Amino acid sequence: MERLDRISLRPEVMGGKACIRGTRVTVGMVVGMIGAGVGIDDILADYPYLERDDILQALRYAAWLAEQRDVDLASA
Repeated sequence: MERLDRISLRPEVMGGKACIRGTRVTVGMVVGMIGAGVGIDDILADYPYLERDDILQALRYAAWLAEQRDVDLASA
């Protein structure tokens, strides 16, 4: 199983929701934007501190959650 080193869970950040690299950008927010038709390049333009691999790993994390698989997260 791939280690998701760009996703962090910290109780004091966004109520413990899965976030990208310790930011306040949640995986749910990214997945919701993609689902609404916002392109990766548009997300990166709106959040210049994110990288393409952050977005892709957020999508992989969400997919694993949907499949109810265990995922190793980076400790922040």
